[in-house]
Amino acid sequence: MYMVEQLTAYEQLPDTTRLWIYQSNRPFSAQEIEDIRHKLRQFASQWVSHNRALRAWADVFYERFIVLMVDESQADASGCSIDKSVYFLKELQATYGVDLFNRMQFSYQDDEGKVHTVNRESFERAYRDGHITDDTPVFDTLINDKASFVASFRKPLRDSWHARLV
Repeated sequence: MYMVEQLTAYEQLPDTTRLWIYQSNRPFSAQEIEDIRHKLRQFASQWVSHNRALRAWADVFYERFIVLMVDESQADASGCSIDKSVYFLKELQATYGVDLFNRMQFSYQDDEGKVHTVNRESFERAYRDGHITDDTPVFDTLINDKASFVASFRKPLRDSWHARLV
């Protein structure tokens, strides 16, 4: 039920919808994902900016990426509302013992489909050692709208900004 309702809400958001991606340093368990999705749904439904409800949506992808989306055609996400989202994510971070704010971690998907999150040095070493190639799918956590998320959240290393790190 949750996923059907959530996907419908997601599909109704325009391509210009603003988004933020928070990457966990480890995968969430199935139970954690269920709990986090419940909290995300609750947060998104109550998220406001200057006393105006935001048309928001959130979910977990690949067991480690938390994605928040806001359709700003109805109300912009203000500094205060963004601060509320950061505070909420810091609570999730503390509750689940993960790091959601380290931008110097990079995620890639191996040949078996498993997602790995590593620091910059390990990423560079994995490339040098041939564990990561130009064809390896990487995740772009810097994209900031729904259209980019749909088109290029996961893409080959050669087509990503990650390529300049190796």
